[in-house]
Parts: sequence; structure tokens; C-alpha cells
Amino acid sequence: PVAEKLTGWKEAEARGKPLGEVFHIIHEKTRKVLSDPGESVLHKGGVVKLPEDVLLIARDGTEHPIADSAAPINGNRDKVIGIVLVFSDVTKEREARRALRESERRYRNFFMEDITGDFIATPEGELLDCNPAFVRILGLKSAEEAKKLNMTNLFFSPEASDDLLKLLYKEKKVLNHEVEMRRVDGKPVEVIENVIGKFDSKGNLIEIQGYLIDITERKKLEQQLLQAQKMEAVGRLAGGVAHDFNNQLSVIMGYSEMALDEAAKSGKIRHDYLQEILKAAQHSADLTRQLLAFARKQIIAPKVLDLNDTITDILKMLQRLIGEDIELIWKPGADLFKVKIDPSQIDQILANLLVNARDAISGVGRIVIRTKNVVFDEAYCADHLGFIPGEFVLLEVSDNGCGMDKETLVNIFEPFFSTKEHGKGTGLGLATVYGIVKQNEGFINVYSEPGEGTTFRIYLRRFAEEVSCAPVVHAPETVQYGTETVLLVEDEEKILKMAKQMLEKLGYTVLAVRSPLEALRQVRTYPGDIHLLITDIVMPEMNGRHLADQLCSVKPELKCLFMSGYTANAIAHRGILEEGVHFIQKPFSIKDLSVKVREALESD
Repeated sequence: PVAEKLTGWKEAEARGKPLGEVFHIIHEKTRKVLSDPGESVLHKGGVVKLPEDVLLIARDGTEHPIADSAAPINGNRDKVIGIVLVFSDVTKEREARRALRESERRYRNFFMEDITGDFIATPEGELLDCNPAFVRILGLKSAEEAKKLNMTNLFFSPEASDDLLKLLYKEKKVLNHEVEMRRVDGKPVEVIENVIGKFDSKGNLIEIQGYLIDITERKKLEQQLLQAQKMEAVGRLAGGVAHDFNNQLSVIMGYSEMALDEAAKSGKIRHDYLQEILKAAQHSADLTRQLLAFARKQIIAPKVLDLNDTITDILKMLQRLIGEDIELIWKPGADLFKVKIDPSQIDQILANLLVNARDAISGVGRIVIRTKNVVFDEAYCADHLGFIPGEFVLLEVSDNGCGMDKETLVNIFEPFFSTKEHGKGTGLGLATVYGIVKQNEGFINVYSEPGEGTTFRIYLRRFAEEVSCAPVVHAPETVQYGTETVLLVEDEEKILKMAKQMLEKLGYTVLAVRSPLEALRQVRTYPGDIHLLITDIVMPEMNGRHLADQLCSVKPELKCLFMSGYTANAIAHRGILEEGVHFIQKPFSIKDLSVKVREALESD
């Protein structure tokens, strides 16, 4: 019945017909008529199978994919007396195979075109297959090259491969597992692994399938963002600390200076003690100004100076910084070029370098500070990476401490990088040195080997004296006095009290208030003339600039002097004071205040 259904011929009708007429077969792809399988049996004398892709053409023209075989029926003496023909409809099997091939093609294309690094490997690390993305991620040339490698050697850490296998046995799959792998050129590559294990019936791992996602660039960007956030946070902290610190310094400096004046007249107070207090406060003020510069909240004050003189002035301070067990040797260069830099930046450079040198020395040691003139031409710089043509002053600091290895040297100027114990250093010292040098258009090199000590060489550009400069206006050397009326506005009570006494000591009538609103009321109610407004910039209610604008709209002749220990954004653009604005930086001395007051009062 099956044969009748497929051929369309009834048994009675088919009897006596040529086999080729009833069993009409063609090749599916070429449409070529195939020979009668019976003839092949008679010719070969054995079982004959039809090739694949054979179609049986039924009596009504219907086409059926079939699988077929023919065998002889042997009589006496193996004489062929007939043929048996066995065939079946394989339509469903053919469709299943076609669907399977299409599925395999589709998934193979997906495998090859996937942007993640797909791979198949044995538990021993033999790579069975991988796609082009896998090849690219690990720096290989081809999948064939990859298959020659063992995957266990591609992990940066020897334990990483074992850890992965343990996780697979435990969890059967590993998702979003970050690990560091090694490219064939030795460079590390950060990846996310997503892996599934194939196990046999006994629970043995027989195959690993998975994919890698290269996150190296993402990690770099994350680190850059993290560093930027750290620097921003430190900047905010530095600004806030400097603001409070400057207020305290203003009090210390103001009262110390007034006490010195009284001591000079009466002789009842040790003048040298008070002088030391004032010097300490002034030095703290220099450091605070640099702290604000680091936080980008204040402009530094570059000056043309001789490095030899500047360093000589701070040698005692530097010796105290490193302690008595370490010898400090000073070798000033002859006829040194002038440089233009903030003197407090030299303090900060040397303090940071000497502290690092001190910490690198165990017990007794030696630190050498040296200066000299150097000149680099284009030819020299072409052969020495990092050098810049021109005339420079070399500032060199060397020690005979423990030295550093190459890995440490690579990271030494990075913010927050430190080789010291936790809590023993901020990791900002050398980063700050690097920033100062770059800010002053110089460059820095470091030379070190383990056990051989370290040498830092800083090159600062020679100040070209022939370059035209704005005329320098020298401040008066003596304290300036006056008799005008001054409105003093300061929300910090200690600063207000101290500044009021300073101004009164200088001969001025002082109206002291603690808020902008009080200042507005004072101007409306005071019967006499007010000649000068001295106001803090950063205050509650309104800033000093806004207050000045309101008061000047009422009293156009009123002169203004702004003061601040913090940002001057309200009166400056990118750290540069607006034209005609008078400003004094906290902390200030009575002499500085006297000069700034006269400048403001006598301005047009």
C-alpha cells in the first residue's frame, strides 16, 4: 500500500510495466532522470543505494523525496531471479535536515559576526573554536593561531584558570566574571567572562562554552573619572580648609603685628618671640595661598627670582624637615639664570621632594640640592625624549636612599599613588610637584634604581629679561595713615574686631557691621560721609560685590575694597581681577591693609 501511495500505481496496473515507468526517479538539483536501480543491481550483483537528493515522480506528477535501496533475489547457484526494491518517503527528514543546516548557518554567522569574543574549549584549556572578536581581543592573527594556544596561558594570574574551573563545577555557569587576561604580546586586557560548562552523565566537565567582553577602555575611563572626582573632592576640601585657615591667620597676624608695635614702644614683651609668631603666620599664609592654587581658587604670584637666594633662605627649614640624622648638602650653581615663579612654589617643591627623600633613607643618609644653568638645542632634544629646547635652570634633588623599581617610576607622578604605609602619605606630594613644574612651563625627570638612591631633576625656563614687562609699582615701605570714615563688613566676628582695631590704629573712623543687611541700614542712618567700603566677598545674605553695587547706586562717590581668603570669582574672571577693582587677600598685615586702603581711597 505504501508503494502504491507513493507511485500512484495500483499493483495490478503496475504488473508487466517497465520499472523505469512505475518507479520514475530524477535528481532533485539537476532534474536529470536517473537510471533504473534494477539495472544497477543486475550489473553489480549486489545491494545498490540511490544517491541523496532523489525525487520519485508519481503517476500524477507529484514529487516525493525518497531514500531507496535495491537488492538481488538469488536462486540456485546464486542466479539472480528477481530484485527487491525498498524505498521510503523522507520528506519530513529532508525538511528537518534543511532546517538544521539553516539553523547551523544562522548560528555560525552569529558566532563569527558577534562583537564579543566567543570560544569553545576543553577543561584542559585546548581551544576548539573561536570567532574573530576573540582573536582581536587577545591580539592574535587568526583562529588557527589561537587554536595552537592553551587558554590557561592566556590568564594573567596562574590561579585564575583554576578558579574558573572551580566555579564552573560549583555553579555550572559563570556570569559577569571580571578577570585580567594576557594578550599574545604580553599586554594585560581586562575582560568580563560569561561561561557555561557542559557535563556528561557522571558529572564530568567535558566542554566549556563562553564569550569575553573587552572592558579595558571602560576600565581606563572609569579610572580617569575616579581620578577626576578625587581631584575635584580634594579641590573642594582644600578651598574650604584654606577659607577657615585664612580667617585664623588673619587674627594671628593682626594681633601679633600690633603687639610687636606696642612691644617696640614699651619693651615689656619679648620682641623676638612675637616676631617668630608673625613669621610662622606669614609662612602659613604662603602655604595657604599654594593650597588655594592647587584647588584652582586663587592666582599664584610669580616673581622674578634667583633660585640660589630663595633656597638659601629656606635651608634651615628644610634641615628641620628631614631631621638631624640626614646631612643636607647645598651646591648652588654660579651665575644662575633668573626664573619667574611663585616663591612659595619653590618651598613646596623642595618640601615634597625632601620629605620623600627622607622617607626613602633608613637611618643616617645624605640629600643633595644642586642648581646650575643648562642649555638644550634641537639636536640634543631629538635624541633625548621629554627634553625641550631652550635655556633652563636645573634644580636637582638627590638622595642615597632605597631607590625605586621601574614599576614604581611609571606611576610616581600619578595623584594618590603612594608607596608609603596607609595613613603615612596622601600620594599628592609628587603629583603637586609635577603640576607646579608644568604650570611654569618646565619639565621634570627622575632617575632611580633599587638600592641606588633617587635623583629628581627639574628644569625651569630662564626668565628672558629683555622681554618687555609692565612697569612694577612698588608699595610704600612705611605704613600709610588716614582720617576718612570706613564701613567695614565682615561676617566673621574675630576678623571684624581685628580689622576694626587695625583701621582705627591707622587713624580711620570705622563703622563695623557683621552682615550686608546691617551695612545697608548703616548707610541709610549714618549722618556723616562714608568714604570707603571694605567688605568680605563670601558672606551669607548677599556677596560683597552685590552689596557694593547696591551701596554705590545710593552713594556713587563711595570707594570699595574687597577682601577674601577664598575664591574671588565675584570680582575676578579666571583669577584675573576686573579693571578698577581693589582687592586684598587674607591674611594681610597692617602695612598691607594701610597701602590698599590708600590705593582705593585715592583711585579715580
